[in-house]
Amino acid sequence: MVKKVLVVGELRQGELRQVSLEAIAAGKKLAAGGEIVGLLLGADAGRHAEQFIQYGADRVIIAENSALQAFTPDGFTQAVMQIIQSENPEGMILGHTAIGKDIAPRIAAKLNSGLVSDAVSVENNGGEYVFTRPIYSGKAFEKVVIKEGLVLATIRPNNIAALEKDESRTGSVSTVNVEIKALRTIVKEVVRKAAGGVDLSEAKVIVSGGRGVKNEDGFKVLQELADVLGGAVGASRGACDAGYSDYALQIGQTGKVVTPDLYIACGISGAIQHVAGMSNSKVIVAINKDPEASIFNVADYGIVGDLFEVVPLLTEEFKKLTVGTAV
Repeated sequence: MVKKVLVVGELRQGELRQVSLEAIAAGKKLAAGGEIVGLLLGADAGRHAEQFIQYGADRVIIAENSALQAFTPDGFTQAVMQIIQSENPEGMILGHTAIGKDIAPRIAAKLNSGLVSDAVSVENNGGEYVFTRPIYSGKAFEKVVIKEGLVLATIRPNNIAALEKDESRTGSVSTVNVEIKALRTIVKEVVRKAAGGVDLSEAKVIVSGGRGVKNEDGFKVLQELADVLGGAVGASRGACDAGYSDYALQIGQTGKVVTPDLYIACGISGAIQHVAGMSNSKVIVAINKDPEASIFNVADYGIVGDLFEVVPLLTEEFKKLTVGTAV
């Protein structure tokens, strides 16, 4: 029976990621009235402890060490393992992010535990813990049941809704100085190639471009629409291979898997590799000159036309709607 769940929070450019708040909601489903313990790594993480509590954590632990200022697999794994040993939780949830995907398997191996990765839903059926996760590039879903041992899982962003923020909630915050032994990796500098703004993996709206964008400048048209909608820009592997976009923005089986509320595919043919990364989006709009393009098979709405004519028109119309809403 899961009575205590450890939720590992994650920061991106100094801010708490949305998936960390969603992980609290997933932990609540597991614990079913038990304790949710949030874990934040690094001295700068302490200022987010109150937010963690307001979204459902009962108490928060800040793990501090100078080696935790920048992410390293060894450093973060060592820190998390020390907290696990002191807290002895029955469950543990992380976001299915680059960091979560890196350290969760290491933790599972050290604990000789199973791991459910990329879960899109969590259920607690009277002490039987059921996770749903996509398989075969999203063509099917499987249900994984954990009957004994540590319940360890990573959750896909934008699938499990975070709890409502409650500013009246209170909880204890403690700081633990963890010991980090010799690291095999030293981070001297972090260079961010992707443009700032909305995090692609957590964006509610994504405007994505393929080879039909024709060149790097073509993505400026998509960026304008994304800015109006408060979204992010993504790209197909074909666009990245052609040099039109950075691989940091690649969506697909070998890139990022996204599940936004709205996905607008511009000049994307609909190759299975790309569809695997976005097919679970809530609403998909496809814009392509080719009426036979495969992307229309997964789209909720399709527009046959030149994206360089259609996208600017959409941008202008959404601007009008935005202004009207603001008024």
